Amino acid sequence: MAVWEGKKYKMEKSEGFDDYMKALGVGMVLRKLGNSISPTVELVKNGDEYTFNTLSPSRTRRSSSSWAMEFDEETVDGRMVKSVCTFDGNKLIHEQKGEKRPRSCASSLPPI
Repeated sequence: MAVWEGKKYKMEKSEGFDDYMKALGVGMVLRKLGNSISPTVELVKNGDEYTFNTLSPSRTRRSSSSWAMEFDEETVDGRMVKSVCTFDGNKLIHEQKGEKRPRSCASSLPPI
């Protein structure tokens, strides 16, 4: 069993997220909402497929794919992007590519 299996992770801080959302053209109301949410993330393995769950008070997002394979994902502001999730040690790397700016998010994963 991988060290991350069976655990959930809560976001503790986000750096530069407001500027990133502004560059994407996200309006002020959605930016305020996005900056106020600290989602919980869990990664669940089922056979060769992984489900990436992002849980927040306003909504739950689920995306499934084979590990390190590109998958379609809907962002909080409703955009469709192509995403890939990989690990680098204890960091979860979540890359998104869409019609606007690409995004890469590295998350250190100490369990909550």
